[in-house]
Amino acid sequence: MHRDPRAPRTAPPRRQRRRARRLVLGGLAVALTAGCDSVSGIPGDAPESPAAQVTTPATTAPSSATTAPPPAPAVPPVPADAPPVGEVPGVPDAAPALRRWAADLTSEPIEELQSSCWTLAPAHVAEMYADAAPVLAALARPGTATATAVSWQGPAVTVRAELRDIESGYACPRVFATGTTPQYDDADARHVVRRYLARFVGQPLDPADTEGEHPLVCAPTPATWDPRGTGAPLPAPLANKPGALTGVTAFDDTELTSAWLGAGYITVRAPVTQATGATQTRTFTLTDESATGTGTGDAAARGYCIGDVTP
Repeated sequence: MHRDPRAPRTAPPRRQRRRARRLVLGGLAVALTAGCDSVSGIPGDAPESPAAQVTTPATTAPSSATTAPPPAPAVPPVPADAPPVGEVPGVPDAAPALRRWAADLTSEPIEELQSSCWTLAPAHVAEMYADAAPVLAALARPGTATATAVSWQGPAVTVRAELRDIESGYACPRVFATGTTPQYDDADARHVVRRYLARFVGQPLDPADTEGEHPLVCAPTPATWDPRGTGAPLPAPLANKPGALTGVTAFDDTELTSAWLGAGYITVRAPVTQATGATQTRTFTLTDESATGTGTGDAAARGYCIGDVTP
């Protein structure tokens, strides 16, 4: 059967999925380039620089009316070939958000998924998403919801997505062995610091990666900060130290190193560049709120947060 020459051309399904995902995520993710827990060479679609143009403004009659901002783009439809995902009572948006991601899981290379799933450490994306079969088997079952996340439990693995990600329309889940709980490790801690510094220097991994939408700083209350195990916890300092990184203009994320303090705390050392050109090292101290019990609700479910930054 020949294509009607009058019919409009459509992009291949994979290209449509990429465009749809980028609409959902709110922009392209910046390619990550950081040591053993990063990925380099992620292809991007950077727009071409337009030629300079001189525009003469048109003369218009004055108006007191305020132009309303254009509406936000609607979430694109779920791809027709997306794998099935079980419905979740009380969370109707969960299945569509996971189906959009599952469509990429079955068609895109790991490098694409690492770029799309920028909230997760790239090394973990490669590990968790390496074998799609048990993941899809879990997703095909009905899901269950908590106050912060939705889970689909299969015979081999459990798939869990945060409600915040589901609300965006495209959710990158954590995958872990059924019967266990998600574990956050040093790669997760380094990735939190990477994201925090990328935001600070004005190059977030994704435009949606803001403190309001994706908190990385530990809340100062309740006062449970005690990385040295003194028995006298204090409020996490960083929330009240807005000038901790004043003057930092760049950082080298290929040189992030981490060390455990114990009891759910870890330090990450990061070389940073000052406006003067000098390079210094800053030490970030983080805690796993899900392990130490320092967070509640959404905070306890997100893993590491940064509580302090010191020279």
